[in-house]
Amino acid sequence: MATAADYSRKIDEYARTRIGVAERSRRMSTLRLVTSLPAAAIVVWMLSRGFSLAPTAIAAVLLLAFAVLVVRHARIEEQLAWLDALQLANIRARARLARDWSVLPQPQPPPGIDLTHHPYALDLDLFGRASLYQWLGPAATASGARTLAEWLLTAASADEVVARQLAVAELAPARDWREHFAAHGILSGGAGRAEIETLLTWAEGDHPLGPHATIVQWAVYLLTASTLMLIALHASGVITNAAWLVPILFGIILSFVLAGPVTLAFDRAGGGQRAFRQYAALFAYAESSPKKSPRLADIHRRLSVDGVPASGFMQRLNRILGCADLRRSAGIFHFIIHAVTLWDFHVLFALERWRLIAGRHVRGWLQSLSELDTLALLAASKDDHPAWCTPVLGGEPTVAATALGHPLLPEDRRVDNDVTVGPPGTLLLITGSNMSGKSTLLRAVGLNIVLAQAGAAACASALRLPQIDLQTSIRVQDSLELGLSYFMAALARLKGVVDAAEHEREGRVLLYLLDEILQGTNSAERSIAVRAVARHLIDAGAIGAMTTHDLTLASETPLDTAATLVHFTETVDADGAMRFDYRLRPGIATSRNAIRLMQMIGIEP
Repeated sequence: MATAADYSRKIDEYARTRIGVAERSRRMSTLRLVTSLPAAAIVVWMLSRGFSLAPTAIAAVLLLAFAVLVVRHARIEEQLAWLDALQLANIRARARLARDWSVLPQPQPPPGIDLTHHPYALDLDLFGRASLYQWLGPAATASGARTLAEWLLTAASADEVVARQLAVAELAPARDWREHFAAHGILSGGAGRAEIETLLTWAEGDHPLGPHATIVQWAVYLLTASTLMLIALHASGVITNAAWLVPILFGIILSFVLAGPVTLAFDRAGGGQRAFRQYAALFAYAESSPKKSPRLADIHRRLSVDGVPASGFMQRLNRILGCADLRRSAGIFHFIIHAVTLWDFHVLFALERWRLIAGRHVRGWLQSLSELDTLALLAASKDDHPAWCTPVLGGEPTVAATALGHPLLPEDRRVDNDVTVGPPGTLLLITGSNMSGKSTLLRAVGLNIVLAQAGAAACASALRLPQIDLQTSIRVQDSLELGLSYFMAALARLKGVVDAAEHEREGRVLLYLLDEILQGTNSAERSIAVRAVARHLIDAGAIGAMTTHDLTLASETPLDTAATLVHFTETVDADGAMRFDYRLRPGIATSRNAIRLMQMIGIEP
């Protein structure tokens, strides 16, 4: 179990270590000046007075010392960045434990994900500030962020949930590994989706030279060999004319003709790779993760090709593209080298050999890394909350939870309740006065179902549930753009819930969570409408929970026989203060507080 004190201790430890490393960095900066300035002064002096042996030797020694100091200083700066990343990883972990939303980054949903028509995302606060997505994150990679969003938005099969649970259970105690993985993610900065797609387009594409690639390749080999051989013969005096200019001329012509596809290949591979290079440490570190559970073992298998790890392929790609950088960094020297050796073509051929072996695996590597990233996030929540349970999927079409709480509330504010929803033919009718906890209970049920079907630990001491299709109507908004009043928006949402309930689902149960539905009309018509909706849902075999202020509903058909009645209440102290204990009790509510709440804010009825 990780506590706030554990995270604070690590934060302080890294801060103290950083002070010493920062001091070394400052000393190294001073030494660089001490070596570089005298060396520069000696060089300037010799340029004006002429070169001599002693000053030249001194300048050479100083410049060599400067070069060594530059390398060592770079390593110290890397150490500083690593300590900063470790410190930030623990600051975020402590903030997750405390639900300190001001410290945790607030990522937006990944592009392309439509929440407007999702059956529960908006109602359950899956995204945005103080959301499940913010609390579980941030992910170490952009692809991991997308995978986390997809897991929260789509229920996994029972077998998939079990596989994730086993992986989460294995990663949960690996706290140091998860901390370092998060730190590598912070240092990577997260390559953008567009940059990654650029690399994938190249890796999964065709040869840039098209069907003539083999002919061009042999022509390049022949021209290069001819040029080098003729230069050698000319230099040795075997031949007296500059015959090597002929293959060089043909090579230059070939380079101009094929400049377009060669440049495009370098740009696609290099542009995406510059972003992908940020993941190099993550790939290497991913290979050191625990791997006993089937899912983690499968991820490790997918992060290699014929026994060679993905990080090894990426290091080779880095080296090849380092050679490609000669065309940007060497200027006129690149032209000379390319004219003699056809350098760019040989780099292109090396890229193609890499692409043929590894290109089709890159997307899978990214997917595997994102799965590991997401599993590590779920494992962190399990490690931070050892009292939370591993949900059990299967059995009766009933959700049975012991000590279930809202996972986004800190422990000192959260009140847990035993909750049962189902079996089919019944519904849980929750009554209670304003602010007593009805909507919070609905969201607690919904969020824990989302966690359970994502493979995470649930905020309960025990939770058993079937495979569920979740539908909610909690936060309904009118739409000026669509011309929908609040009432029509609520009706449209309820129609979606009823239609989903009446749709056949093999092996799955629809669970609905409805909060004060159809408030936008008069009480008589609302009562009729609510009973009609309840009848449709009960007849369809759905299970669910519904909150209401209308206490008469419990005595009307079909709720009089189908509803399990529970309620929240409040107490009033002798001084008139109203207090809520948020404890769920059997039966129907017996108290109301709207008038008293008005009086508390200074409005007399």
